[in-house]
Amino acid sequence: MKRRIMLFVSIFLVFGLLLTGCSGNDNGNGNDDGQTPDDGGDVVVGEPQDGGTLTIALSASPKNLDPVKYTGTYESQIIQNVGDTLVAYSMDLSKIVPAIAESWTVSDDAKAYTFKLRENAYFHPGEYQDGRQVVAEDVKYSLERSNQLSAMNRLDMIDYVEVVNDFEVIVHLPEPSAVFLTALTNSGNIIVPKEEVEGWGEDFGNHLVGSGPFMLEEFKLDEEAVLVRNDKYWAQKPHLDSVVFKVITDMSQNANALRTGEIDFSEKLTGEAVKIIRDDSAVELLETPGLHFAYIYFNQMTGPTKDIKVREALIRAIDTEELVKGVYQYDEAQPAKLPLPPGSWGYDASIEADVPTYDPEGAKELLAEAGYADGFSTKLYISNTPARVKMATIVQQYWKTNLNVDVEIMTSEWGTFSEIASKGNAEIFAMSWTWYPDPFFFLNKIFHSDAIGSLGNGQGYDNPEVDRLLDEALVLTDQDERAELYSQAVKEIIADRPGIFYSNENVTWGVSPKVQGLVQRADGSIFLVNEEVNVWKAE
Repeated sequence: MKRRIMLFVSIFLVFGLLLTGCSGNDNGNGNDDGQTPDDGGDVVVGEPQDGGTLTIALSASPKNLDPVKYTGTYESQIIQNVGDTLVAYSMDLSKIVPAIAESWTVSDDAKAYTFKLRENAYFHPGEYQDGRQVVAEDVKYSLERSNQLSAMNRLDMIDYVEVVNDFEVIVHLPEPSAVFLTALTNSGNIIVPKEEVEGWGEDFGNHLVGSGPFMLEEFKLDEEAVLVRNDKYWAQKPHLDSVVFKVITDMSQNANALRTGEIDFSEKLTGEAVKIIRDDSAVELLETPGLHFAYIYFNQMTGPTKDIKVREALIRAIDTEELVKGVYQYDEAQPAKLPLPPGSWGYDASIEADVPTYDPEGAKELLAEAGYADGFSTKLYISNTPARVKMATIVQQYWKTNLNVDVEIMTSEWGTFSEIASKGNAEIFAMSWTWYPDPFFFLNKIFHSDAIGSLGNGQGYDNPEVDRLLDEALVLTDQDERAELYSQAVKEIIADRPGIFYSNENVTWGVSPKVQGLVQRADGSIFLVNEEVNVWKAE
């Protein structure tokens, strides 16, 4: 069997970029984690072909394609192929590269970013505009809309956007931000036309219009999203005629659909499906360590878990290494300990020793000290993905056996789950987090008090010292100095026992050999067409 393991472990951006103001230079440092990186794509068989439909299976249902409302990777996979951001990450995650902005400069105080826009970017024709040129007013509208309305506070570091002329904007920040350019690359910050947003109102997410390589033709909730080629795409004309994102939540059905040719690409294989595809020579498995961790998060505001002794008891009552073996039986993940993935440049392995170890007797003593010697009842909220369901079942057994804690597992589709989790209505919830190499996108989004009320910090974690460390790290440009502050912050976070960070999942794709030109990234993002890639399908 041909097995391709594409390793794009993070090559990290040097934040001197913020002060030099040059967008085109390679400011990254390579790190291949002991392996030689692939060249970024599949081995191409023959010349690229135009035409055909690529069918991609999503393991959970996207809820809303409005970029300011989306909360999960399932939505972002579609959004980022329909829209363009101002700037983007290179496919190897080594540097920030131009997208709608051709170039940019940064003021001496690092509080003003001037972007020069390309003049060959056009929106898709929609109900309320006919496919007009993307201009500076669109950038201002989109970025300020994200700043005000983003469900994940994706662009909360900006003050306002100033239009200089049709193809030049200045984004003003209240203070320097080491992660501003990276934040701009998120699909929640794609540039959208005001006419379409206001014309469709609350229904814009079902009729998303952007300037990307594919146009949204149809979106059926819980079923599929159909995209068609944008012949006027500025980067390059897509080879594919269309792309269908099909929702297939059952992993066995997912694997079978790939083997029978019903789908061409499965973006998140787990469980036995991994083994099935790994062992089938007619299809291919692509794996790479992800910028990811899965975790169980305790409510810090109400209920028994408001007490740190209860939280530590729950942590000590679970053997996380055995948990990972039970959930990921086919090496889809590695055991974790910290709320940062090892692929992040802020990861400090020395803090792993601070994490409580498996100790059922010690857990019982702590729970008794907290006043719950006979246990208690609680609810664990999860989305309806196979890995989360399996994890919750094992955790339920651990807590009942070791602590007499009765757990009711509350399973729902992603949209319902994310709403419950973000509003602090879950006693305990479990999910996973994946983003960019910069620790900001993990630590600030999950543990800063400013994020309370968002999906990241729906559990109300609030530690002023952690806030201080994260705020200080955000305005520095030296990566080593930032890493030290993030290390201190993680140490503080672990001491508060906010949750159980139990696994680092791989990015695991199943692919038909007909699919050519794919690049697998450590953040799991699927980009089908940009200046670096143009996926095609061999017939």
